[in-house]
Amino acid sequence: MNLEISTPTNELSQRLSSTARGARLARRLTGAQLATWGYPHDSDISHTAQLLVAELAANAVTHGRVPGRDFELKLTLLPEKDTLRIEVSDTRADRELRFLEGGLEDENGRGLVVVFVLSARWGVAERAVGKTVWAEIPLSPRQRSRPHPGTARPCPRRHAPEG
Repeated sequence: MNLEISTPTNELSQRLSSTARGARLARRLTGAQLATWGYPHDSDISHTAQLLVAELAANAVTHGRVPGRDFELKLTLLPEKDTLRIEVSDTRADRELRFLEGGLEDENGRGLVVVFVLSARWGVAERAVGKTVWAEIPLSPRQRSRPHPGTARPCPRRHAPEG
């Protein structure tokens, strides 16, 4: 694991091993960094960010892994947009992202749906080697409650009629 962490106060960048342990460390590092920035571990923002990092890191180590190469986690506070930007980069560009592939009974294939629902915006960017999947989440609850164009919102549960 590379122990060099970038020094800007609004950014963290860390390379982690492309293993399940590396993915777990990415999530824990996210919670710790957000706490340092003033967003406690038990806050909605921290929970959302950690879940997004967990999904993106799991995808990086499962589908974007190249033996002997790390993945990178980058967290950036964008105060002008009141937003946290999460980026997870891997070294494999030959596999396209697959969004909700498979049947309803499949146990896999829904990670990007979680990213789609929890983030205000997300996307994929090519790199010289590999790709970066990024997601942005608002930092203020007021901003979070506003509808975002193109973002799915959970539907209220409908109960079956009794009888």
